[in-house]
Amino acid sequence: MIPTLIASDVLLWVAVLALATLVVALLRQVGVLHERISPAGALVGSEQPATGERAPVYELRDWNGSVQKIGGIEAEGRRTLLFFVSPTCPVCKQLLPAARSLCAREDLRLVLASDGERDEHQGFVRRHGLDQDAYVLSGELGRAWQVARLPHAALLDAEGIVRARGLVNSREHLESLVEAERRGVASVQDWIEKRDDLRVA
Repeated sequence: MIPTLIASDVLLWVAVLALATLVVALLRQVGVLHERISPAGALVGSEQPATGERAPVYELRDWNGSVQKIGGIEAEGRRTLLFFVSPTCPVCKQLLPAARSLCAREDLRLVLASDGERDEHQGFVRRHGLDQDAYVLSGELGRAWQVARLPHAALLDAEGIVRARGLVNSREHLESLVEAERRGVASVQDWIEKRDDLRVA
């Protein structure tokens, strides 16, 4: 009887140790996967102005007739999220709440920019409550920023310097602009590449 109990205790301890080893191996594998699947940020192209450059200064009337200054020194000392959208862009519509939420959390001034005739935007503005935001219509602004695809966003500091920009297709892409600014890099991808280069070295 006693040898049987001892044998079962030994088998139990062997099973516990085997399970502990398996858990440690799985945790290690999760860590490796986490490193490989790094957070994707806004997709940065070769558009100008590039990160670190001064944004062109524009003074444009928004939907309600108020003058919005984009670029240059911001009077209230706030950073600006310049978000290029279109009434025909479904992703733009989905990201509007995320952009508002990010701006509220980070104390950013939100400026929405599009182009075209005012009557083309009436329904879009009404459905999404854009008359509550700084919503400007200017084809010249989009050309100055070389925006070819939407939605596109740029983060400007209070001095009008571009801190991050790129094509944004998700909430994570939008938030990556703030993360890139915090890390002092052009983009999250840039930070990941630099980090990987340091590991290899």
